[in-house]
Amino acid sequence: MLWPDTPKIEPVMLRERVMSIASRSFKGEFKTQALRCALNSIDLTTLEGKDTDQRVVQLCQKAVNWKTAAVCVYPINIAQAKLLVNGSGVKVTSVAAGFPSAQLPYKLRCKELEYALSQGADEIDVVMNRKLFLQGQYKKVYKEIEGFKKLCGSVTLKVILETGELERLEFIRKAADIALYAGADFIKTSTGKTSVSARNDVVYVMMGALAEYHAQTQKKAGIKASGGISTSKQALQYMALALEVLGPEWMHPQYFRFGASSLANDIQLQLLKQTLGVYPHTMYISTD
Repeated sequence: MLWPDTPKIEPVMLRERVMSIASRSFKGEFKTQALRCALNSIDLTTLEGKDTDQRVVQLCQKAVNWKTAAVCVYPINIAQAKLLVNGSGVKVTSVAAGFPSAQLPYKLRCKELEYALSQGADEIDVVMNRKLFLQGQYKKVYKEIEGFKKLCGSVTLKVILETGELERLEFIRKAADIALYAGADFIKTSTGKTSVSARNDVVYVMMGALAEYHAQTQKKAGIKASGGISTSKQALQYMALALEVLGPEWMHPQYFRFGASSLANDIQLQLLKQTLGVYPHTMYISTD
């Protein structure tokens, strides 16, 4: 078998466990450190049809100033973003391969990925083919992801499972395993383009797949929680889950990311509150 058998998941027991972990609080300096870690782990994202050159400039300036992990843009904006973040340490991530639906022939999806690579993308976010997956064509899903990784080479490949469309936790675990064993460097929850985005129980299941993958192969892969994450409270819940399931060695942008646009603003407000003792007015934080 190319990937391990999917373990049985008891949803009720799992959700009780997740609620217990996610409810843990971060206090004092530990909270400040966690918030800074969360800020540095954000892929600051703009993926709209109305993205203008000025919008990309604003996004990149914020990413550089706040030291986020990356900016995430469409392939057409890669070259501009690369120039704007040059020398800052901020990576340029691009969605590719038929984002967000993956409903294009595989060869065309590969062409878009190759274009993104030719533009200098540091990281590529692709979407798993849910049509094939939900039809039970798991080996084809594996082969597609394997092919994407071969094209990417040393460039980081993040595979979006679009968990809101997979319906069952067992399916999410199977999809995570397939992506990891096919060569994904990261597994990611969502595109942010569907009605159901990231959830604590879903991320917990995906983290379990990462932990087992590491135990079996000695290889470390990362996780990116994306879709509907806009508050520091949500971010800290995901970090509590990561610390419990994966351990502190995963708490680094190399292995842990958030895909978000407004989360960085809220984290900055929380960091100012930690310093000042009161919540500052939102006028002090850019909403661009």
